[in-house]
Amino acid sequence: MRISRREILVTALASGCFVAEYGDRAMAAAFEDAYAGVDPDLISRLRQIRAGDVSAETLSRWRNALPTVPAETLPPPAPRLVPKVIPGSQGNPPVSIFVVDPSPGTRGRSAYIYVHGGGYVMFSADRNPRLLQEIALENDCLVVAVDYRLAPEARFPAALEDIYATLCWLHDNADALGIDASRIAVGGESAGAGHVASLTIAARDRGGPRTAFQLLVYPMLDDRTGSSRPAAANAGRFIWTPASNRFGWSSLLGMPAGSDTVPAGWVPARVSDLVGLPPTYIAAGAIDLFARENIEFASRLMEAGVPTELLVVPGAYHGFDLAVPDAPISRRFTASWKAALKKALSK
Repeated sequence: MRISRREILVTALASGCFVAEYGDRAMAAAFEDAYAGVDPDLISRLRQIRAGDVSAETLSRWRNALPTVPAETLPPPAPRLVPKVIPGSQGNPPVSIFVVDPSPGTRGRSAYIYVHGGGYVMFSADRNPRLLQEIALENDCLVVAVDYRLAPEARFPAALEDIYATLCWLHDNADALGIDASRIAVGGESAGAGHVASLTIAARDRGGPRTAFQLLVYPMLDDRTGSSRPAAANAGRFIWTPASNRFGWSSLLGMPAGSDTVPAGWVPARVSDLVGLPPTYIAAGAIDLFARENIEFASRLMEAGVPTELLVVPGAYHGFDLAVPDAPISRRFTASWKAALKKALSK
C-alpha cells in the first residue's frame, strides 16, 4: 500500500513532529493542510508544541517535564494557596488539598471544589494557582483544590474517593469554614471534569452531600472514545489523541479502554441514569477529541431533566484556552464558563 506524503505528515502532526523539522517546502505546504479547521489564532502555538502521545513508555518523561516550581500567582494581597491534609474516606489514606480563602472569617459564602486535569495520569492541584486565586476573588468564595491520587499507580476508585472525601470534609466543616453547605459547586477541566462527573453521580447514588452545580470544561467522560468508538475524522489530532485517551482510561480502569463491560459507575458516559444530578455547564472545542461525547452527555442530561448549558467552540482543540489564553476565542471561552460559575455561586 502506498502512503502519501500528506498522510505521513498528518501522522507526524498527531505524534508531535512539526513543520520546523522539515526543510522541504512542498512537505511543509502539505503539512499545513493538517491545520484545516483550526482557528487561525490557535495555529502558531501548535507549531511550537512537541506533544506526542502519552503512553506507558512516555509517561515518566511527561511527568518529569512538568515545571517544578508553581506557575504564576497573583501578587499579595491576593490569597495564597494553603496546603492542608484532611482525612480520607473509610479505608483510604489522608488527602492533600490546597485552600484559597479570599475573606477569612466571613460567613455564608459559597465554595468551589476544583479538580485538575491531566488524563488521569499526571499534573497536580497547584499546577495553575493563578486560576484558583481568580475564581476565589471573582466570586468571593472558598476554593479547595484536590491533589487526588494518579493512575496507573492508583486505579479507580482511588481518585474518586479522594475527591468524595474532600466534598464530605467541606460539607461537614461548613460552619467552621464560614460557608453555606447548600452552595458548594464542583468543577474542573479534562480528566478533572471527568472525575467531577463521577463525583456527582457517586454522591447521588451514595446519598452523600449534594452539590449545587458542576462545571465540566472539555470533560473526559467516555473510555470508548478512540477505542471501541473511532474518533471523528477531524477530532483528536492535537494535544490529546485517541492513543493517549486509550492509555489514560486503561490506566485508570485497570482494563483496556473500550472493554465490553466496566463496573457500574466507573465511566460517566456509561451511567444509564442521570436523573437528579446538579445543574451542569459543559464546554468544549469542536475539534477536541471529547467534543462528541460531551455533546451526547449534555443531551442525555437535558433528557433527564437536569438544567444544562452546552458551549461548543468551532476551530478549538483540546486545552486551547490554556495553550493560547490571550487569543480572542480563548478569552470568550473562559469568560463564558466563568460567568456560568459566578451565576451558580451567587444563588
